[in-house]
Amino acid sequence: MKDLLRPSRLAPGARVAVVAPSGPVVEERLQAGLDLLRGWDLDPFAAPHVLDRHGELGYLAGTDAERAADLQRAWCDPRVDAVICARGGYGAQRVVDLLDWDAMRAAGPKVFLGFSDSTTLHEAFAVRLGLVTLYGPVAAGIDFVKNARAQEHLRATLFAPETVRTLTSDGTALAPGRARGVTLGGCLALLATGYGTPHTRPGARGGLLLLEDVGERPYTVDRALTQLLRTGWLDGVAGIALGSWAQCGPYEELRPVLADRLGGLGVPVVEELGFGHCDGALTVPFGVTAELDADAGTLTLDAPALR
Repeated sequence: MKDLLRPSRLAPGARVAVVAPSGPVVEERLQAGLDLLRGWDLDPFAAPHVLDRHGELGYLAGTDAERAADLQRAWCDPRVDAVICARGGYGAQRVVDLLDWDAMRAAGPKVFLGFSDSTTLHEAFAVRLGLVTLYGPVAAGIDFVKNARAQEHLRATLFAPETVRTLTSDGTALAPGRARGVTLGGCLALLATGYGTPHTRPGARGGLLLLEDVGERPYTVDRALTQLLRTGWLDGVAGIALGSWAQCGPYEELRPVLADRLGGLGVPVVEELGFGHCDGALTVPFGVTAELDADAGTLTLDAPALR
């Protein structure tokens, strides 16, 4: 697995598009997120359908065609320097095959930020555009608009990424050791359900896999990990960093599942790296070479996430 192309860091005045490829967005939070971005001397705007809601499927922010059009139009606009998702939820899988990836590749690299359901898009941006992406707090998310730690780490990643090259765990090593590889990952459920579909990697061989999820029971976490094991998707993975498991039951019940399913891989596994669906979530890049030290509880990037 090779390093992907790093987009340029943002500078004051950068134009930022906010899109909603997944679930419907709370207007109050969106406005708070836009105000925060303006406070960072950015020039943000909401895509036309960000506040839409699908007429029959209320868990979607508008129709598939509208959500895809917003994302593609923003990405292909030469005035736009970054595209940020408004929230997660569900729906990116319904959008990813509607995008004109040739046109998006021709538009050139820029910053893409999303998390949770956007895992599908992170995979597609890696496979189709060969581009480093950022997995972190989104524009209309509670963490983004209210948590200073999340705001500060994201801002540093966007403007001064060399200052946040090391992430430190709050937990312990589930399996000891060190490993090097290219970062990839996201939401476990989306990685498992995305296996075998277009615009998705065939496996994690040679990579450092960053995993987290929300709202799953221990047995469904087991099911998703078992799916990845049985398909061979985890064959050759170099190391694993675990983020948050919000609303997945008591961690003392989930930890044995993670140990059982991942411990047999014989690679370093670190817990509680502080990304995902947690208060003060850190921003992690996918597509850059890094070193994982499970004993020290650190993930150190070889180069800043953005150029």
